[in-house]
Amino acid sequence: MIGLPAGTRIWIAAGATDMRCGFNSLAAKVQTSLAEDPFSGHVFAFRGRRGDLIKILWWTGDGLCLLAKRLERGHFIWPQATEGTVSLSQAQLSMLLEGIDWRRPERTQRPQSGL
Repeated sequence: MIGLPAGTRIWIAAGATDMRCGFNSLAAKVQTSLAEDPFSGHVFAFRGRRGDLIKILWWTGDGLCLLAKRLERGHFIWPQATEGTVSLSQAQLSMLLEGIDWRRPERTQRPQSGL
């Protein structure tokens, strides 16, 4: 995961997005649908209809970055809402990008003793 500056907010757009969209189309979606500024330095994530492709738009101060990831198996966990946004922490974004359910992360091993 790319290290984000402190104070960076991470927003995921609820619902499905047309994954043919590029820089300009996604920036326009941020402005119109999400009512946010795509040049704020915050991160905006969009998911395709099938759920195996995600695009992330991020303004770094000198240009827009468009990151894309496709899972070979499984799908990205997304909110059930069809519109609006959800804010994530950087840890939750990392889990999302790995295909982990960021809403209910569970430890794989419980402690055996309190020592």
